[in-house]
Amino acid sequence: MKIISGGVCAAKGFKASGVHCGIRKNKFKKDLALIYSEKKAAAAAVYTTNSVKGAPLTVTKEHISDGFAKAIICNSGNANTCNLNGIEIAESICNIAARELFADSKDIIVASTGVIGQTLEIEPFERGIPDAVRKLSESGNTDSANAIMTTDTVPKEIAVEFMLGDKVCRIGAMAKGSGMIHPNMATMLVFITTDVNISSEMLGKALSTDIRETFNMVSIDGDTSTNDMVAVLANGESGNEIITADGDDFKVFMKALNTVTVSLCRMIAGDGEGATKLLECKVARARSSEDAKTVAKSVICSSLLKAAMFGADANWGRVLCAIGYSGADVNVDKIDVAFKSDKGIIDVCKNGRGIYFSEEKAKEILLEKEIDILVNLNDGEYESTAWGCDLTYDYVKINGDYRT
Repeated sequence: MKIISGGVCAAKGFKASGVHCGIRKNKFKKDLALIYSEKKAAAAAVYTTNSVKGAPLTVTKEHISDGFAKAIICNSGNANTCNLNGIEIAESICNIAARELFADSKDIIVASTGVIGQTLEIEPFERGIPDAVRKLSESGNTDSANAIMTTDTVPKEIAVEFMLGDKVCRIGAMAKGSGMIHPNMATMLVFITTDVNISSEMLGKALSTDIRETFNMVSIDGDTSTNDMVAVLANGESGNEIITADGDDFKVFMKALNTVTVSLCRMIAGDGEGATKLLECKVARARSSEDAKTVAKSVICSSLLKAAMFGADANWGRVLCAIGYSGADVNVDKIDVAFKSDKGIIDVCKNGRGIYFSEEKAKEILLEKEIDILVNLNDGEYESTAWGCDLTYDYVKINGDYRT
């Protein structure tokens, strides 16, 4: 398996584009993305757990209830959430896209991201969708990735190439996510494409299984978004023998999918609003998988710990505190904690107690851009990883005037 370029266009039979249609005031900012499969594709998606959901999610869920889709269209700048005519607008967007693509509107996945509760007009889509269709290309992945960004500072793309039997297969993806990101699907918008031949049922199984260990383990700020989803299209263009059940091919596909999703998790966490550091909490030797995940999430979600990491302060007590209120079944007297970065590793806690360590060395380690928080519960065989970022002054600045 190897990392390749191309993002959502890496897989055979996919094109993409990104244009400015007028939703955002900045005419130089792309705000409408389109991903298109030349062949009708198996489709699956997972959605936010927030009870307040954006209209596009309701429409998408209905559209792919048959397990198939042909295109994904997404706007930035307006969430189309809590609008009286939100469903109507989302359906109209699909109708316009279907007309321009000579497709069925039921084969369109629709998504929106941006400010909640703002009126969304259909006119920008009437102008922008034909332009997006005209600009579809096999090299349009980066334009498309740019078009879904809100407070993101960089586009997020990844693609991998691997073998199924004697067939070369590819998975590509793009994501947006910087704020309103917290475990339990909602996290962000992620669009995945693949030329693997796989049934809708197994595609759904792969996605729902993977997110438990990846996107559900990312937290930036503790806020679960109203609009976020992960959607995947698989058009079968690689020509591999169709995957319809568990087996070796399904395992290979799952590994490739996980390579893509973990990479995106790290990109999203590292680009958190105002963030200066990517935090990765690795929990080892827990009594159960659920305990491992609970501890990792709790540590990565701790505002006090995130603030300490911003200040390069090796305040390991905040790690223990987060573990203690997590609700996980742990023996505090067995817990070890260490901090690690490219500058080295330093033990700061053994058996739930403080130990001597060099504050100067710890600060040197914690001043790096990527920090590992290593938690060993010394009480089992299960492990888990969660991703987040530090909490900085700029997070407040960004969200203090996000709407205005």
